[in-house]
Amino acid sequence: MNVQIKGATLELVEGDITALDTDAIVNAANERLAHGGGVAGIIARKGGPTIQRESNAWVRQHGPVSTGSAAITSGGNLKARHVIHAVGPIYDGTARSAELLGSAVRAALQLADDHGLESVALPAISTGIFGYPVEEAVQVMLRAAIAYLKGETSLERVVFCLYGQPTFDIFARELAAQTQ
Repeated sequence: MNVQIKGATLELVEGDITALDTDAIVNAANERLAHGGGVAGIIARKGGPTIQRESNAWVRQHGPVSTGSAAITSGGNLKARHVIHAVGPIYDGTARSAELLGSAVRAALQLADDHGLESVALPAISTGIFGYPVEEAVQVMLRAAIAYLKGETSLERVVFCLYGQPTFDIFARELAAQTQ
C-alpha cells in the first residue's frame, strides 16, 4: 500500500527490513547502540561487524544517542548503504512517550535528508521490547512521517517495513484514516 505526499511516496510493506532496496534502513536502537536483539540484532547480524564497530565509535565520539534522536552508520553488508539508528522511548503511557517517538521518526528522516538520501525504510520503532502498544505507535509514527514529507525534503520514498500481517494491517488502516 502506498500514498503520494507532496511528490514523495509513503509506502507500507510487510517483510524483512534488511532485504529492502533503499538508501537507508532505520534500526530501532537503544541509547548505547548495542545491537543485541530484536530488529537491531537482525540488522547487526546481516550487516556484519562493521555496523557494531561504527556504532561503538559513534558512541565513543558523541556519547549515548538521546531518546528521540538518531545516529547514522554505514550499512555494512546490507543492500542499504546506511543504517540510521533511531532511539525511541520505553513506553510509559504518558504524552512524553508520544513526543519522543515522533521525535525519533523526525530525527531519522532528517538524517536521511542531511546525507542526501532519497529513500529510507523504518520499522515499528519502540513496539518490541520497549513495550509501545502498536495501535498507539502507528498513529504517532505516521503522523510524524506525513508531517515531515509535507515540509521541505529531498526524500522521494519513505517505507514502513512491518514485521507480520497484523502490524501491517494496523498501519494500513491508520494510513488510510490519516490521508483521507
